[in-house]
Amino acid sequence: MNIHEFGKENENIILLIHPSLVKWDYFEYIIPILEKNYHLIVPALPGYDFEEDSDFTSVEEIASEIGQWLKNNGYTHLYAVYGCSMGGSIALMVAITQDIRIEHCVMDGGITPYQLPWVLTRVIAFRDYAMVMMARLGGIKILEKAFSTDDYSKEDLQYVADVLRHSSRKTIWRTFDSCNNYKVPDTIPAHLSKIHYWYAAGEEKERDWDIKYMKKNFSQTEFKVIPNLGHGGLVLVKPKLFAEMMENL
Repeated sequence: MNIHEFGKENENIILLIHPSLVKWDYFEYIIPILEKNYHLIVPALPGYDFEEDSDFTSVEEIASEIGQWLKNNGYTHLYAVYGCSMGGSIALMVAITQDIRIEHCVMDGGITPYQLPWVLTRVIAFRDYAMVMMARLGGIKILEKAFSTDDYSKEDLQYVADVLRHSSRKTIWRTFDSCNNYKVPDTIPAHLSKIHYWYAAGEEKERDWDIKYMKKNFSQTEFKVIPNLGHGGLVLVKPKLFAEMMENL
């Protein structure tokens, strides 16, 4: 896994984990703002890294790989780990399964494991997979409809279309299957960081199960609704607001 670092001279560390269907440069608007005061660690997740031929593995495996990289490089204390959508799933698993002190875990529209029978989870994963494969074939015209909630340019949508063409079918299937079904440990460590669950006002209905899951299983979670945005829009559309929210956790 390729991992990029910025602002290494700064003491406080933020780990940024990107969502599916984008590359690590999803954070390109954020990095110049935050690297002035923070040491940023940005993994290029397998299956979405144009610099290597790889496939997505699983939420658990990637969280473990990131944790091992942090330990190997002497990083045992983070100010925060942030993840959006799929990245939120990985961020949560890094926070609760790795022996690393993390002050804040931020899940931005993060996906939680479905509490459903196995057969139903397969049906949902196949539905999501089929929708993405249709977008892959349909290109920018399909994406314009799917991302109509936020003010994305044609260049932004072309970027997503390019990532879709790069991503293998195995990567796309594993992304949805794993995000729907990753295994959260029964025992949560005592050093667990404070958890923040952010979601856009435009995705409140879609995140209903995730919000209920976090309230039930992580009672310490702090929730925040972000107005006038759709899923995953905060980093891309309002980078200055994102930076302010991260600085004021």
